[in-house]
Formats: sequence, C-alpha cells, structure tokens
Amino acid sequence: MKFVFDLDGTICFKGQPLSAGITAALEDCLKNGHEVIFASARPIRDMLPVLPESMHKFPMVGGNGAFIANNGDIKEIAAFDGEVVEAIKQIITTYQLAYLVDGDWDYAYTGSESHPIYQNLDPLQLAKRVVLEELKGIVKIVLFPGEHHQNILAQLRKLPISLYEHASENILDMSPIGIDKWTGLTKLGVLQNQFIAFGNDANDASMFEKALESVCVGEHQVGQHATVQVPSEETAVIEMLKCQMLKCQALKQF
Repeated sequence: MKFVFDLDGTICFKGQPLSAGITAALEDCLKNGHEVIFASARPIRDMLPVLPESMHKFPMVGGNGAFIANNGDIKEIAAFDGEVVEAIKQIITTYQLAYLVDGDWDYAYTGSESHPIYQNLDPLQLAKRVVLEELKGIVKIVLFPGEHHQNILAQLRKLPISLYEHASENILDMSPIGIDKWTGLTKLGVLQNQFIAFGNDANDASMFEKALESVCVGEHQVGQHATVQVPSEETAVIEMLKCQMLKCQALKQF
C-alpha cells in the first residue's frame, strides 16, 4: 500500500524536523512493504530540511502539487499563466501586500521575519532570495492580506487559480489552476482508492477524497472529507499509522 503524508501539523510540528518516533514509524511502514510518499504545501526545497537524509529521495509532491520529485530529482513543475501572475501582482500593488512567491527554485519574500512561514523558509540556504521581478516560472504564491482579507479573497476567487484560505494564519495560498495534491499524486502513479492519506488542512481535501482511507490530524474542517480523525499529537498519529498497517495486513489475507 502507498501511504501519503502531509508534513506540517501532520507528522512534523512547529516547523521542527520529523521526530525520532515519527521517523521510526515511517521506517516500520517501509519494512512492512509499504511505500511512503510526502505531499506538502512546501516546495521541495523546504521539504528536505524536515526529513531525514535517508528519505530525501522518496517520492514527493511539493507546492500543493506544483512540484513533483522522485529519486532526488524534480521531475515536473507547474507554473502560473503569465496573465494570472500580472493580475495577482496588481492586487499586491493595490493593497501593498506582503508576500512569498516561489519560482522553480528561488523565491521572493517581503513578509515579517517573525512570521512562522519565514522561520521555515529555505533553512538550508539552498536557494536565493530575489526580487519578484527576477522570478520566472512562478509556481506558488502566498499573500498576507491583513485587514483587507475579505476584499482580496473576493478578487482572487475570480481568477483561474487553486486557492486555499488559512484563516488561523491569515494567509492566502495559491497554486496554478487544476493543481492540487491529488493531481500531483497521479503524476507519481498513485491510483484512486489505492493509497492511505494523512493530512490536516484544506489543501489535503483533494487527496482525502481519492484515498482508500484518510486520516485528519487535529480538528480542522477538512476532517469532513476524512474517514477518521485523530488528535494533533505525535503518539496519536503513530498509533493510527500502526492501525492502518494492520488493516492492510488483514486485507491481504482475503
């Protein structure tokens, strides 16, 4: 069975690397003949620092589906249409918004350096921080709308993009139209009802809906798309992973 894991808030917490307990649970998953795939909102560049080096070549979906990587190489990148980028730039200018914009590897960031997003941004210094105009092939955009949240949200909903609202952080997260975690997984050969998904946020809904079993970590509204919910605690996640592996073993016996 293929097991697909979101990272932040699902198997790693507060921006910290995978714990020894989670790492051991994933290794046990592998020993039992399963495949482990990571699917995150982070670009591949920012997924690597929270994963053990032994897992850097695992199949990965980054940027909510905009990046596809396997065997340590980025295989595919989906970029925004140029007209869409210009429309979003106009919104940024009109409202004087802070942002994080990712290109195919480098990035532009104008937000606060105290924001959690900045703390998780390119910690290994693998990329360059550049001005927005220098980025080509833009694949992911995060806006910090502040007090203009609802006005900006209404304008963005008119654009052909995949849009995720993270109310707790007051950020708006965008990917190219038609790009989400499920489309990314299909490019890795994952089939509907042939995988088990763990996640914790709105951007996990697309893969939850296609999974054989889906586990929502925490009390997020995306739990309505999951088959089961567990507390946002490392021990609960590990126990649920063990439970899902036992279910897979039982299925093999029939």
